[in-house]
Amino acid sequence: MTDKFAEFLKIASQLNKIGIVPLLMGSLGLEQVTGQDWQARDIDIHVHGDERGWEAPDEERIYDMDKIGPMMERLGYRLVDLHEHEFQKEGLSIEFGVMETLESFSGVSIAELSRKEVEGVQFLLPTAEQFLAIYRASSQDSYRIDNNNRKDFAKITYLEEMLKAK
Repeated sequence: MTDKFAEFLKIASQLNKIGIVPLLMGSLGLEQVTGQDWQARDIDIHVHGDERGWEAPDEERIYDMDKIGPMMERLGYRLVDLHEHEFQKEGLSIEFGVMETLESFSGVSIAELSRKEVEGVQFLLPTAEQFLAIYRASSQDSYRIDNNNRKDFAKITYLEEMLKAK
């Protein structure tokens, strides 16, 4: 299986070249903060987009999709779901979301995210406290309750214990 973080860095490097500093979300992002393996099934990357999020038309939701799509194709990915902005290659799924929805969803401001640089690649990453707020918010989301809730509650419990120990 592909090293997902190495693959994220490859994609983020290309995003940087077109002027985009992506936000690493989901289990893979949480792994970078906690050092724990959360068995990320995919790579969740948030970029600038329409603050209406899911309310915006699929074709307009992600800004710079006209640059991101061809870039992903050059990396060997193909778009498999426009609604989810999901690309796949060799069983690995990359999903693009909108970072502008983060604050209304979880109370986490984009301006307060940590800016990281790894191997010359710049990206944004929530802190443990911010991930806790995000997972608490997502645990209330009906889609995630149906699809991912046990995993989210395990992350919430872990983060609460980790932050208590600080």
